[in-house]
Amino acid sequence: MLRMLIVLMALAAAIPAQAQDWPTRPMTMIVPFAAGGAVDVLARALGARTAEILGQQIIIENVAGAGGMTGANRVARAAPDGYIFVLGSVGTHAQNQTLYKTPAYDAQKDFEPVALVSELPLLLVAKRDLPASDLQEFIAYAKANDGKLQFGSAGVGSAVHLGCVLFNAAAGIKATHIPYRGGGPAMQDLVAGRIDYTCNIITSALPNIKGNQIKALANLAPKRTPLLPELRTSQEQGLDNFDATTWNMVLLPKGTPAPIVQKLNAAVGQALDTPATKERLLNIGLDIPPPEKRSPEYATKFVESEIRKYEGPIKAAGIVIE
Repeated sequence: MLRMLIVLMALAAAIPAQAQDWPTRPMTMIVPFAAGGAVDVLARALGARTAEILGQQIIIENVAGAGGMTGANRVARAAPDGYIFVLGSVGTHAQNQTLYKTPAYDAQKDFEPVALVSELPLLLVAKRDLPASDLQEFIAYAKANDGKLQFGSAGVGSAVHLGCVLFNAAAGIKATHIPYRGGGPAMQDLVAGRIDYTCNIITSALPNIKGNQIKALANLAPKRTPLLPELRTSQEQGLDNFDATTWNMVLLPKGTPAPIVQKLNAAVGQALDTPATKERLLNIGLDIPPPEKRSPEYATKFVESEIRKYEGPIKAAGIVIE
């Protein structure tokens, strides 16, 4: 009995020592989506600078599938030693918990949130000839044409789809969802006037807005974006407390020692505050959260609140992926 107690005490003492020395070898950041796009740029910019700060290489590995759950699940089942973490999203760690009939993991119980690292606003954009010039006119028009409007998305369960589901529920409007095989075809049909509106990420919508091919009616995030500073938010236009923002977060496997969580958090925060990294992310439309929104404690509460936010509208719309 005494021998077992000594062994347990030795193991307990070894954990802080290992955490203090961490990292002593390369780490892996899982990006649970295919390469390309804003998330991939974020991963590589953040990973490169964080690696410099920690003094060890961070390997970026794209593991797509099941709405991001394939890659995230790999991290959920990994050893909690700090050498593998995931760049999660609103999809992988909020929406999918309700969207999928049987999620691959529990977003709250299987991960140690490290830091919220980016926010990307969704925009309410409509075809050019839609008779509305702002949010309130759009809502009035949609209600007058109850159930007749069509909104497009990058597919069932995509951030664009669920952003519109959230918006429709908050605005009290009914519309028909037209899913596409990706955001590109959906935007092409919006430009052509074959669908009425969509709730797209700013990076996808901006070229067509600048080209006057579609009209931007509202920024669905709580604050304006520097890329379209003149576009008012939905809250400014009377949709109180509404927020449809996509986001990314660094998460470790559950049970990762607190000193490792804190050390990675500090390195990620320092990386985000590096002028070159900040400029690169802002140029592609990503907002960097302020320091008070980057703590592990904030990230933990944020995941819980985002799961709750999407749960009601997804269930009310009857959206389920088997």
